[in-house]
Amino acid sequence: MMQPWNLTWQLALRFRGRRERSGFISFISASSTLGIALGCMVFIAGLSVMNGFEKVLQERFLSLIPHVEYTAVNQQLKNPDDILAVSRAHPAVRYANEVIRTQAMVQQGAQFTGVQVHAIDTSQTQAIADYVAADTWQALQATSGGVVLGHQLAQKLKLTRGDKLMLLVAQNANFKEPKRVRLEVVGTFNFGGQVDHQYAYVNLATGRDLVGLEQGSTAVELYLHDVMQAQQVANQVGYRIQDYVYIDHWMRAQGHLYRDIQLVRFVMYLVLILVLAVACFNIVSTLIMTVQEKQRHIGILRTMGLRAQQIMRVFIWQGLQNGLVGVVFGVIAGVALTLALPNLMAALQWLTGSSLLASDVYFINQIPVDLQAWNVVMVAAIAMAMSVLATLYPAWRAAKTEIVRAISG
Repeated sequence: MMQPWNLTWQLALRFRGRRERSGFISFISASSTLGIALGCMVFIAGLSVMNGFEKVLQERFLSLIPHVEYTAVNQQLKNPDDILAVSRAHPAVRYANEVIRTQAMVQQGAQFTGVQVHAIDTSQTQAIADYVAADTWQALQATSGGVVLGHQLAQKLKLTRGDKLMLLVAQNANFKEPKRVRLEVVGTFNFGGQVDHQYAYVNLATGRDLVGLEQGSTAVELYLHDVMQAQQVANQVGYRIQDYVYIDHWMRAQGHLYRDIQLVRFVMYLVLILVLAVACFNIVSTLIMTVQEKQRHIGILRTMGLRAQQIMRVFIWQGLQNGLVGVVFGVIAGVALTLALPNLMAALQWLTGSSLLASDVYFINQIPVDLQAWNVVMVAAIAMAMSVLATLYPAWRAAKTEIVRAISG
């Protein structure tokens, strides 16, 4: 004997069959399925792109931007070693280094170009080492008076390895009597974005000479295992150090990038849920018209002993079949589109001859994607939940059908 749930499923399949429905109802049903599929596909691809941008922000852009920084109030840190010890003892800190940061001008004849000079401890782990050639890094470690320029900055100044440049560094917070230092270009780094246009790196000894320090540094920078803990770690370590320092973290200076990504993600959630809702409303239309068309069938089934709850279940199953087909095809198409998106964007750039993401402006040159399984499951669950909600009213209407009027109608 056929089980009740199997019977209602088979009836739902029969009611959904093309021979049992008018052409218009079939069209509305197909459009609802297609709408759900397109919504799921775009939803998955869009979330994967947002995940990709967030991953690139955390793993690439923030590899050069210090996650937490303690800068001396009075030009020089009194006890940088104590700050380093406290910082490195914190379990969230990956590594901590002392640095010297200063603004300077590169003089070429009568022309001046502003640069941000970063003096780093080359004996310690430094993120910039990943973006320079091995011989350039060795030269920066060994050469006093050597400088590594951003690739775009070097091109703008028309300087190559071995060239000399004149650097003017402000004394007493003004450029009225700047200190002039001649440095040798030992190489370039290629990171991307505005960093390549503005940054220059020297070793700590050269940095001390630039700002007039005999020893020590002006700041300590921290890099964390989890960049989202920056504010918390900044405060926790800051409370334990004795120096008077300015406490800063990347969320304050560069947090707008992360907030922009989250805002776009929120808007995408809102818009695509509305797209799925519109598609699911077509399920409502389909089922209501099916209920009207199948009045006689419903009446006959009731006289044969089918209960109202089972009639309701028939139409819930029918709506879920539309949603399930749309979700399955949408998930497959969404995963395929996400995996193919970088190649599609590269092909589009090749055809149009223009770059969507210029590496000299942004720190990436292609659309990043990060497909996460939980996003796919979430999209499928949302689509199925909305499909279920869309079936409730038509199914309730079908269950309330009066048997006598349905048969005689």
